[in-house]
Amino acid sequence: MKKCLCTIAAAGLLLGLALGVTRPGQAREPERFYATRFERQPDAATLTELGRQLFHEPALSASGRQSCASCHDPAHAYGPPNALAVQLGGPDGRSPGLRAVPSLMYKQTTPPFSRHFYDSDGDDSQDQGPTGGFNWDGRASSAHEQAAGPLMSPFEMANTDRRALLQRLQRSPSAAAMRAAFGERLFEQDEQAWRALLLALEVFQQNPADFAPYRSKYDDYLRGRTALSPAEARGLALFNDANKGNCASCHPSGIKRGAFPLFTDLGHISLGVPRNPAIPANRNPRYRDLGLCGPLRQDLAREPEFCGLFKTPTLRNVATRQVFFHNGVMTRLEDAVRFYAERDTRPAEFYPVDRRGRVRRTDDLPQRYQANLNTEPPFGGQPGDPPVLSAQDVADLVAFLHTLTDAPPAAKAP
Repeated sequence: MKKCLCTIAAAGLLLGLALGVTRPGQAREPERFYATRFERQPDAATLTELGRQLFHEPALSASGRQSCASCHDPAHAYGPPNALAVQLGGPDGRSPGLRAVPSLMYKQTTPPFSRHFYDSDGDDSQDQGPTGGFNWDGRASSAHEQAAGPLMSPFEMANTDRRALLQRLQRSPSAAAMRAAFGERLFEQDEQAWRALLLALEVFQQNPADFAPYRSKYDDYLRGRTALSPAEARGLALFNDANKGNCASCHPSGIKRGAFPLFTDLGHISLGVPRNPAIPANRNPRYRDLGLCGPLRQDLAREPEFCGLFKTPTLRNVATRQVFFHNGVMTRLEDAVRFYAERDTRPAEFYPVDRRGRVRRTDDLPQRYQANLNTEPPFGGQPGDPPVLSAQDVADLVAFLHTLTDAPPAAKAP
């Protein structure tokens, strides 16, 4: 019940802001995005279903063949449905992106990006470093900005101006539903139609039934409804052990303030994953994806302490993915887990070796940013040292990670 009440309250606040509602005695702030007033005032349920339709609308792309669901497939936890390191988009639907496509699930509580983050629960004097924001580099500060980004990205929907997009949308099957929700005159003003489009997409992506259902085996375990298998239980113990897997240091696994875990601390970290030759941009030896330092955001480019850092993704539904890390360099979950235990002790397993037999460690991170690398367990050690995790440990961790996959929604009675 608490979860439902919070969801209803959040939806009500969002709609109140969107429709320009001011409470008695409340000072009116300067109008922002959510101060838009529409001819009709759709409720959350209407916006959710409209957003769902728009999420599958190919008219939103310049090619007319790509929808949001093309890269964020509901059947794959709103992540990519294939094993491509980067997805294809652009005006012809053939332009490769720069990074792996993340899942859109469990992002409802993501705060705006901040260089410094202090947790108010417990010891709030400790700076947890750069935290929050949407995308791998946190450049979108809100779900509203995140909804707009792919529409204008040259690697994704590839629209060059709003007018052309809205004209296609006005001719699409979704136009009638938009007019029904916001009013018959919606498309007479481009700015109003644009805001209506983003609002519907945003509200849909805040819908807990689709994007935060908490329907995994692990959730049932936390509810006391099921037990973990021996392998899953061993994996959970390793996951939480600060001297072994230490996964929970970035992917918290416990209930906090009454909320089930997101399996991400929303922070940004440098792991030094190998360069992925499958990404076309990497054919240029001078190209480097430095996360918070660019190329897709530039505001931190001159702050070297942020270079090579990428946002920690949720591990919920990670077993449904076919590529891992920000560049999709790993194609097996077992290898992704093993990388943490063997990056430093068996670097030749992951990085290229030159003609002299020297391993080019962390080959996608320039030497001047090596100090940013995370070295907490299970990282650390020297080449030749035994890895912190055994093969059985890796298998047990993978077994546990499979418990984070959400079950499909229950079939509705006919």
